[in-house]
Amino acid sequence: MSRSIALATLAAAFAAASFSAHAQENPRNLAAACAVCHGTDGKAVTKDVIPLAGLPREHIATQMRAFRDGTRPATVMHQIAKGYTDAQIDAMAAWFASQKR
Repeated sequence: MSRSIALATLAAAFAAASFSAHAQENPRNLAAACAVCHGTDGKAVTKDVIPLAGLPREHIATQMRAFRDGTRPATVMHQIAKGYTDAQIDAMAAWFASQKR
């Protein structure tokens, strides 16, 4: 009985870890952190922040890498961008580019 419980617990832990990793790699989930400043789905509600929805994918990716690498001045974006891999940046950029303005 205890072996069955241990195996079930282990299987549940692996499933949760797999789901969590998948959820983090979902471009919409990655982009959710941007909503605080850039608005839901990249549609900014203020003119002080650039709306990301509908911008060209390559432009978004290039700017994110420039923030991450410190070649573009920023207030907080350089700190935020450091948390993303190239693959995550590409995924978010493609997702924002696919959103309607």
